[in-house]
Amino acid sequence: MPKVDLYNVSGQQVGEIELNEAIFGAEINGSVMHEVVKNYLANQRQGTQSAKTRAEVRGGGRKPWRQKGTGRARQGSIRSPQWIGGGVVFAPKPRDYRYTLPKKVKRLAMKSALSSKVKENQMIVLDEFKIDAYKTKDMVNILNNLKAEKKALIVLDVKNDYVVKSASNIKGVTTTLVNTLNVYDILNHDKFIVTKDAVHKIEEVYA
Repeated sequence: MPKVDLYNVSGQQVGEIELNEAIFGAEINGSVMHEVVKNYLANQRQGTQSAKTRAEVRGGGRKPWRQKGTGRARQGSIRSPQWIGGGVVFAPKPRDYRYTLPKKVKRLAMKSALSSKVKENQMIVLDEFKIDAYKTKDMVNILNNLKAEKKALIVLDVKNDYVVKSASNIKGVTTTLVNTLNVYDILNHDKFIVTKDAVHKIEEVYA
């Protein structure tokens, strides 16, 4: 079983924690993680882009000049795509980009992402995330103590408004709960900061 150090918010090591090997020591599957990240980003798209085709652009009903004898190229409408103000060829229209992946694929990608953080020593486990006020400065100090000054993902087992609001103003720092954790957020942050209770909850969900 993989073991990682257990820290407090002061950055001091207070022990060790054993992790479930099936979840935090799994074989890393890069292609599956890629598929799940691609799926996540596609599902985030609004799909509201729209442009007009030549049939929808106003005007252009009359042929601009006769077919032959002018010396100019033949034209049927001033709203053809080659004209300024003309319609767009294969214009994008509102559509839904969402699609689903099998649950087994999502679980495998999650285990791969969690295992990659352990393997790369980017996982920091806290005994508890203790903060008693809405203070960005306190959160910055905690992150500095944990040497997580860059992009960091903080995972909690239950919502803590002090933590969420204190971190919301810091660029590159994201807070989430175990039940909203996703592969994209894990891979998109340099440090994976998780409480001991959240680790146990992750192991319960993905065991």
